[in-house]
Amino acid sequence: MNPCVALVTGAGRGIGRGIAVALAERGWNVVINFRGNAEAAQSTLHNVEQSGGRAVLIQADISSATDRERLIDATVRHFGRIDVLVNNAGMAPRQRVDLLEVSEASYDEVMAVNLKGPFFLTQRAAKEMLKLIQAQTIPRGMIINIGSISAYTSSINRAEYCISKAGMAMMTQLYADRLAEHNINVYEIRPGIIETDMTSVAKAKYDKLIAEGLTPIRRWGTPEDVGRAVVAIVEGAFPMSTGEIINVDGGFHLRRL
Repeated sequence: MNPCVALVTGAGRGIGRGIAVALAERGWNVVINFRGNAEAAQSTLHNVEQSGGRAVLIQADISSATDRERLIDATVRHFGRIDVLVNNAGMAPRQRVDLLEVSEASYDEVMAVNLKGPFFLTQRAAKEMLKLIQAQTIPRGMIINIGSISAYTSSINRAEYCISKAGMAMMTQLYADRLAEHNINVYEIRPGIIETDMTSVAKAKYDKLIAEGLTPIRRWGTPEDVGRAVVAIVEGAFPMSTGEIINVDGGFHLRRL
């Protein structure tokens, strides 16, 4: 039997790299998708191979319909199957500005990458999984969306990002409902404050907040923390769950007095 195949979008660095390496360590074949940073993607490929895994690099911009189609086709052509799609690719606004100053161009760009792209990539991947399940090439499929605490946490200087992640939360529910009868489960992992390029611009702010007890677990999260959660899901730890939110946030989501 061929090893299972996971397509991880935005896997060139950060959380995506952590997920790709974690899967490779468990024997998965990985498609490392990246948009523009080929050097970073090569580094992820090296890390995956050092972990004993097999991987292929596929450049694609998930905000592009043509690229989404090519990404799924290339995955199946290379490995013969796709068992898991991890919708990790995302972006913050290019500039953090007050809610009253957000431009339509910034809004459209962030939503295209963070919500529209994952929505239609999931649609395309799910159709492919349905065919593979019917052909008994794979026994089941999984979709894992990498959301954010920003789905319910107001950040008025990056409104586009918050709205996109709130939309992804509903997208998870919708696909979970639609695909469950076909043996495709859908999950959302909701990271908190994770050490990545995206959060590095506000490191001093988050250092202070964490030290003051913003999160019960008083440390930054890491891409490896998210990778462990993905591994738990894909290895079948939650077979009776779909549409489930798994928080990897140090307890940020708790309401405390």
